[in-house]
Amino acid sequence: MRKLLIFGLACLMTTPLVHARAIPNPGQRHAPGNEELQKPIAEANYSVGVNYQLQCAGCHLGDGTGSAANDTPRMKGFVGNFLKVPGGREFLVRVPGMSQSALNNAQLADLLNWLMREDGMAGQSMPADYQPYSAEEVAALRAKTMLNLPGTRGELIKAMRAQGIAIDDGMNY
Repeated sequence: MRKLLIFGLACLMTTPLVHARAIPNPGQRHAPGNEELQKPIAEANYSVGVNYQLQCAGCHLGDGTGSAANDTPRMKGFVGNFLKVPGGREFLVRVPGMSQSALNNAQLADLLNWLMREDGMAGQSMPADYQPYSAEEVAALRAKTMLNLPGTRGELIKAMRAQGIAIDDGMNY
């Protein structure tokens, strides 16, 4: 019992010190080399590949394989199929991860066009008549909120199946 009491007192005495360390020091300066405030992504002029890593890879993974366990579909070799069905082009812009990203409209158009390259994520799924996205098109589509992502995606997948497109997006439905 005595040991337990001493242990409890020691914990009680050290607790304020632990909390004190968690409170930031308002006078603390940035580490050398980090004095400048970080630019917003929309102003940073990163490459399209870096923008993918910052905005998409967290869910779709670096290679676009996605994760069924996290309800994130595969893009690699599949994403171009959305452009083969009515409403699919708009869907890709309006998906919350795209429409709500920190990218500006021109950067988002560049990212979508980068994804659709035959040597990129779309691969062989890219339609032969692909027309690149423009910043203006992205701005107009981005302004329309998608209220039912699963339902909208489900209808597009149904339309793909009706066209005989194999659904290989890793989602198992």
